[in-house]
Amino acid sequence: MTTADDLVVSARLRKPHGKRNRSSPGVIDTFEEAHKALPKIFGSESRTIYCGCLVHANKVDLASCGYRVSKDARRASRREWEHVVPAHAFGQSFVEWREGSPSCPRKGKKSRGRACARKNHDFNLMESDLYNLWPEVGELNGLRNNFSMAEISGRFKTFGRCTAKIADKKFEPMDMAKGTVARVYMYMDWKYPGHGIISEKNRPLFEAWDRQHPVTDYECSIGKKVHAMQGNANPVLASRCKGFPAGGVGPLVMGGANATATPAVKNPGATLTPSPSPQAPDPDPVNVDEIGSGDSGDGL
Repeated sequence: MTTADDLVVSARLRKPHGKRNRSSPGVIDTFEEAHKALPKIFGSESRTIYCGCLVHANKVDLASCGYRVSKDARRASRREWEHVVPAHAFGQSFVEWREGSPSCPRKGKKSRGRACARKNHDFNLMESDLYNLWPEVGELNGLRNNFSMAEISGRFKTFGRCTAKIADKKFEPMDMAKGTVARVYMYMDWKYPGHGIISEKNRPLFEAWDRQHPVTDYECSIGKKVHAMQGNANPVLASRCKGFPAGGVGPLVMGGANATATPAVKNPGATLTPSPSPQAPDPDPVNVDEIGSGDSGDGL
């Protein structure tokens, strides 16, 4: 759980990655620049965040994690960069996304959405923040869409030995990923206040995941590389990675020592935005072959 001491840091830590200056190395403030930087951070071999599948360059070894393809085998074998906190979630806090702007007209009318939000430098900083971008199975990236994180029970979709769950426009990663996911949300909430990253309703969920699934050398090593590349510290990781090796990339292991079934927490279905009341639980969960895939946005 994040304490007051964890987050009593100087104001300079919270400032944007850097002002736009092509002569200044390390300034990353567009998604295109983030795409170029990420392979340098994760290297030629990494693991996907939600299922722990091995990634070689931009290809996912589905057999390494037992991922069962839903519909799109080609996309499933492709590594994509996942926004753990979806761009749609924080994009809604920008007027350009919600209503559009005269600065991005289309056919004589104001356009809105992601393309228009990119006219706002603050949105670009959030969309390109490397702490929020992790490799994932391309198909699962799309199926996760912009669904909020939750603990899921009853009927749900899963993917073979990759037991990430999708149901009722909610997403639950495997236990080994929950701590990393929580710490990404906590960092983004600290770095970009006022954008609805974590509500008071779902804060207990992320605090529980953070506490129950501690950091590994791998997560801390990736954080150090992001810090070096992007130029701003992550106090959430800094407070939890004390004592881990200072250099090198640790073993490709996701999840902490307690990466087991997560006990029930207060407000387990808490979400970033209001959602319909869940259906009555079904005692017999069913797999991906028995439920349609639902929405299939790119999840970015």
